[in-house]
Amino acid sequence: MCDGLERKGDLDQVHSTDSPKPDDAASGGYDELPDGLVIADGQGEVVVFNRAAERITGRSAAQALGSRLDEALPLVDLDGRGWWACTEPYGGLAIRTGQPETRLLLPDGRDVLVTARFVRSRGGPVRRVVVGLRDTSARARVERRHADLIATVAHELRSPLTSVKGFTATLLAKWERFTDDQRKLMLETVDADADRVTRLIAELLDIARIDSGRLQLGCYPVDLLELVGDQVAGMTAAGQPAERFEVRAAEVPPVWADPDKLRQVVANLLENAVRHGEGRVTITFEDLPGDEDPERKGEGPHMIAMTVDDEGPGIPEAMLARVFTRFWRGNRRGGTGLGLYIVKGIVEAHGGTITVGRAPGGGARFRFIMPAA
Repeated sequence: MCDGLERKGDLDQVHSTDSPKPDDAASGGYDELPDGLVIADGQGEVVVFNRAAERITGRSAAQALGSRLDEALPLVDLDGRGWWACTEPYGGLAIRTGQPETRLLLPDGRDVLVTARFVRSRGGPVRRVVVGLRDTSARARVERRHADLIATVAHELRSPLTSVKGFTATLLAKWERFTDDQRKLMLETVDADADRVTRLIAELLDIARIDSGRLQLGCYPVDLLELVGDQVAGMTAAGQPAERFEVRAAEVPPVWADPDKLRQVVANLLENAVRHGEGRVTITFEDLPGDEDPERKGEGPHMIAMTVDDEGPGIPEAMLARVFTRFWRGNRRGGTGLGLYIVKGIVEAHGGTITVGRAPGGGARFRFIMPAA
């Protein structure tokens, strides 16, 4: 529950030290803990009430210190019963050592996650009750994000899988009734929908790795200009007019990056510019030595910047802060809304940054920087 209490040194301190004095209990080392910590002595009087406990409960340490534990923390369960009366920390069997994490309610109705540890003297009476408090708001936000992700994934999977199922069932049942051209069209549609499902699964795996900090990179010097040229060539071969792109070449050193992940970043930015922008897509490069990078104020390593501008309507000022969040799609439908979130995670995993703003031509401007090799 409380990360600080999981360390042996802190537990030894709770077991062996004398009760802190009221005048230093609220401002001691316990204030460094991210979770609320309340400690009561063998008589049930509160001797520690840290700053996080003040924030979570809305009570000051001055009010809580010296009062009885059930008065300082008047907790009730979800059925409205007094938790301390049900728990009886100073009574019951001598083998009891605490209570697992439980969701309880404060007097004002707010949720709080509570754990308790009963410190005894070799099977004797309880000498101290250590209570950990954790605000539920952070966990609720994570649960909402997970629920949103599941709902979006279910929606995105339903359409291609329905198409795949429909076409394959039709072909199996009525193969002889279709011409070769009709069969080819159906199979091409199935193939495209299978690719869509594969991309979605790859995006979900990237998100899981980014959120857990386990995104693995195999970095070595990569020619960013060459990589962009290959990407533009691929898009023109797929049907985009060559005059849609303008690559303003510049002499820049290679970047230190994972080539596959960097290709994913470049592809996403160019595809967004083509899909959501209008007119010409301009790609520029900039060499930013450590003493010239305005974002690092003359400090930091040698960086390389790449900017992608389009001539479309741009992104409204009020929406700029949401561009790199999950499920952001702007005012247009299509896609999962996960691409730019992944792009930001990849760039930051390389030690770089990415920003969005308005291009000189009125469209959107995406600019990222990465360390030079």
